[in-house]
Amino acid sequence: MTERLGTAKGRHTARGVQPFALIGGIEAVVRGTSLSVYPLVMYRAWGDAVTVSKIYFLVGLLSLLTVLIVPTMTRLVPRRWVYTIGVLLYVLSAVLGMVGGKATTAALLCNAMAAATAFVCFNAYVLDNVAKADFSKLESLRLFYGGLGWTIGPVLGVWLLPIWHGAPFVIVGTAALAMLTTFWLLRLGNGRVIVPSRRRSAAPLAYLQRFFAQPRLVAGWFFAVVRSCGWWIYIVYTGIFAVQQGLSDQVGGIATSLANAGLFLAPLMLRWMQRRSVREAVRTGFLYCGVCFILATMFSPLPWATVALLMLGAYFLVLLDICGGLPFLMSVKPSQRTEMSAVYSSFRDVSGILSPGLAWLVLQFSPVAGIFAAGGLAMLAAWLVAGRLHPELGVPGRERLRGRELMPVERP
Repeated sequence: MTERLGTAKGRHTARGVQPFALIGGIEAVVRGTSLSVYPLVMYRAWGDAVTVSKIYFLVGLLSLLTVLIVPTMTRLVPRRWVYTIGVLLYVLSAVLGMVGGKATTAALLCNAMAAATAFVCFNAYVLDNVAKADFSKLESLRLFYGGLGWTIGPVLGVWLLPIWHGAPFVIVGTAALAMLTTFWLLRLGNGRVIVPSRRRSAAPLAYLQRFFAQPRLVAGWFFAVVRSCGWWIYIVYTGIFAVQQGLSDQVGGIATSLANAGLFLAPLMLRWMQRRSVREAVRTGFLYCGVCFILATMFSPLPWATVALLMLGAYFLVLLDICGGLPFLMSVKPSQRTEMSAVYSSFRDVSGILSPGLAWLVLQFSPVAGIFAAGGLAMLAAWLVAGRLHPELGVPGRERLRGRELMPVERP
């Protein structure tokens, strides 16, 4: 199939990883500040973990629907305006958060829809502008830039919450406006437009069929879902577990901030990855995170030990943040960038459905600590699936060839 490459407006100019890392760093402030605030304000507003899980489940469904319609929106509305709408939803969520009370439920929904819309567009811009060989560099640099927001944001949010319930959301709204301003100053435009010689349907069902026909994409998406479920469980239920065990309200925020401090290790993790294959890095992350989460449940009578084990597991989630998306991104065809970007971006929304849904089920016959074991078992399942990845995935071509030359020849 021949393809024609162009832009919605003028000649396309390729960009490096720096602009995208900068935008990701600012978004880390937006999302990081409200990260540990939402579980607390929702728990205060509704009174029990089961109700909070139900609300997160419904929000996840609506957020997933948002992800699936974004590709259609970008065909009707220029991508830069779709991205703008997504970031403005962050601003609206901040306003609703300042209202407080049960309005924070609507704030949570707007926040989830904003993240879904912005993430689809962001990934499409990345696939348009960044070479595959630079994906891991972008992820490590983006996480490094976002380290401050992800590390300070959660503890700052819970620290400001007793002063005024709307204070964390003031920071969220301000950072969202800064994020939007940066985007327009960078002039990323509408991205590349790849037009197939035979036009194919842009309906969600059509590109979902193309997605399921490619096992490598399905496996890569599965890794992203499980990794995101791990973060969901850690962020939402560590704080609730701490409150139920009589610990401070700020334990959840502090634990999230300390775990996110691992983002500053992203360059070192990248160097460690570069000496190994993507398969080895992905399997390492899932194996040790799963073990830590299961041990956290076993040590639940000792609350501080549980929190410590969860934090240790979260550092392996940081490793997965760097390498977990590579199996998918390295397998995307150029002609399917926008559609597959939407499919990939759905991992956060699917995890936003599965995690509270699983928690809702587990809480019927187990305390909150049981949710950590369920997450650990999912991690081990992903570890098994990752064993089927190609052993040289992510290894530069010349090194693969050199490895074959040095490989001993077995004679019959």
